[in-house]
Amino acid sequence: MHPAFSVIFFTTASGAGYGLLALLGLFGAAGLLPPDRGFGVAGFGIGFVLVTLGLLSSTFHLGHPERAWRALTQWRSSWLSREGVLAILTYVPTGLYASSWVFLGRNDGAFALLAIAGALLCGLTVYCTAMIYASLKPVRRWSNPWVVPAYLLLGLATGALLLDLLTRAFGLGAPHFTVLAVAALLLAGGMKAAYWRSIAAETGGSTVSSATGLGRPGGVKLLDAPHTEANYLMQEMGFRIARKHANRLRRISALTLFAIPVFLLVASLAVAAGAALAFSTLALLSAGLGVVVERWLFFAEARHTVMLYYGAEDA
Repeated sequence: MHPAFSVIFFTTASGAGYGLLALLGLFGAAGLLPPDRGFGVAGFGIGFVLVTLGLLSSTFHLGHPERAWRALTQWRSSWLSREGVLAILTYVPTGLYASSWVFLGRNDGAFALLAIAGALLCGLTVYCTAMIYASLKPVRRWSNPWVVPAYLLLGLATGALLLDLLTRAFGLGAPHFTVLAVAALLLAGGMKAAYWRSIAAETGGSTVSSATGLGRPGGVKLLDAPHTEANYLMQEMGFRIARKHANRLRRISALTLFAIPVFLLVASLAVAAGAALAFSTLALLSAGLGVVVERWLFFAEARHTVMLYYGAEDA
């Protein structure tokens, strides 16, 4: 599949934003974060900016972005529509909770219920984003049981990295925030490794022979191309990446998204506050690069069965 930058930015930015908003709500409701006004403005501001920019960027890939609102009406059957509806609903409890934190100096008591509701909606929105891809059976590498948990854990991990950096910057840092980020990265790394192993070992995909039902008499090959020029489907769903390049990008992603940030975060526990802040910043920057590579590869490695019609040997 063609890795559109708008969709890559949408899935990575909104995932990190929802992860941060959910963690702010849960830790605040649990009394582990004080309702500091400056911290609240920075934390919720970054979370809402990432989510909003991500959602807006998702419309840039549409042929008619001005009609994006119509997708909200199909929530009964479309994961994309459900994601849009939940994304809008999420603004309500998280926005009210952020207001109570910033303007009232309260993040406990009855306001904690808003935090819990907001965190739940954040998780459900990311779940719907993952299901947009996991529900597409014609794309085997998306219709995979590891896709949804990987999306959720990557959103949690990137959100935890943001939270760790913010708490250090505002002098609220505590070991449990760093431990959470390390644990989330390790779990997400294990989940992503399982996904890569799964698609590397997959067999029994669709072929021209199986699609036409003519496999038993002999091999089926395309006699003539269906089009003389490339069309939209061929451009969007016919993107191919060589295995050697895919393996190299997997190693880059594993290194920058998981290995380097984990090392830096663990090291930050043993150094002074200034150095710890620098380590946390570098960990976030490294993970940001790694998650973009991971998401680009997620799209680039996907193969749609429609390409069998255009001469692909398997899909």
